[in-house]
Amino acid sequence: PHGDIAIYGTMVRMAQPWSMRYPLVDGQGNFGSRGDDGPAAMRYTEARLTPLAMEMVRDIRENTVDFQPNYDGRTTEPV
Repeated sequence: PHGDIAIYGTMVRMAQPWSMRYPLVDGQGNFGSRGDDGPAAMRYTEARLTPLAMEMVRDIRENTVDFQPNYDGRTTEPV
């Protein structure tokens, strides 16, 4: 309901090594700087999960996380 701006901002932060001790996103492109330079527009960047992030979600389908129906009941999401 709020668009993808909040998601992109969160992804940018997870790719910045000065924002997180262990970045969870491996970013390709301009993800900003420690100064006042903001990240590039979403269309100019690419991202993938880091090995640490992949390890964190490795067992998500092994019933280690409880799931509930999503807003319309067509799929499930973590509680």
